Amino acid sequence: MSRQHEFTQGARDMLPMLLGAIPFGIIFGSLAGSAGLDPWQTQGMSLLVFAGSAQFIAISLLAGGAGITVVLLTTFVVNLRHALYSASMQPHVRHLPKRWRMPLAFWLTDEAYAVVVQRYARGDQGAHRHWYFLGAALAMYCNWQLCTLVGVLFGQAVPNIGAWGLDFAMLATFIGIVVPMLRNQPQVAAALVAAGVALACHALPYKLGLMAAAASGIVVGVWLERRRPLLQEELV
Repeated sequence: MSRQHEFTQGARDMLPMLLGAIPFGIIFGSLAGSAGLDPWQTQGMSLLVFAGSAQFIAISLLAGGAGITVVLLTTFVVNLRHALYSASMQPHVRHLPKRWRMPLAFWLTDEAYAVVVQRYARGDQGAHRHWYFLGAALAMYCNWQLCTLVGVLFGQAVPNIGAWGLDFAMLATFIGIVVPMLRNQPQVAAALVAAGVALACHALPYKLGLMAAAASGIVVGVWLERRRPLLQEELV
């Protein structure tokens, strides 16, 4: 497929995630002011950080009077999951020059990963498949900037918008995309274990429960994946 077709297809496949992110971005734009950020700082955070959960945690800490060191360390821990995403994507992008890999790494979000990894999982080795990644990632980036701006400009007109629970739309969309990807026993077991650990460790500070869930899911998934050949041999 051509570059233009790959790019357009990536943006099109990202559409469900864009719809889920709309309330999330608007809520961020409307709440950032209460943490002491002016409109330029709010929009600048979305432009330069581009990590929804980290941005929400940052404004929550700033509103509580936390120092910049605490904010930086906490958001660093929260975003450690992107190292897992990058490791998973590395075989598919390692042939690209740095001018491609660096911006793609910056734009690699939960949503972009969920969409792009499905494209790569199909085994298509097209020469322009990184344009699909770019189209999906840029669609989410532009969507996030626009939603932040809407929240900054009009969020204060809607009272207590953060309590409406609209951010659940992103979670529901993400689950809807990820669940069909669970096609074998190790994947299902890894997802269930990760979900259980995430619920059990939800109260841990600095989103450490997220890292514990990811690590638990990886351990279980890898262990079962390695056990599958042994179990098959025993059944023969």
